[in-house]
Amino acid sequence: MGAHEIRIRLGGVSRQRAYQITSRPDFPKPVADLAQGKVWLTEDVEAWMKVHRRDLDESED
Repeated sequence: MGAHEIRIRLGGVSRQRAYQITSRPDFPKPVADLAQGKVWLTEDVEAWMKVHRRDLDESED
């Protein structure tokens, strides 16, 4: 799953917000870093979203 798919699954968040979320220390690590961008396992992202979806609007840094 690429950043665009993650943006869609998170409800159409902005690129900047998707970057903030995927940069969190508790977000799954990408499995590859391609020329088009980073790629995550769909299962990892969906599992993370089930736990953290309610916390996405909170600032944590």
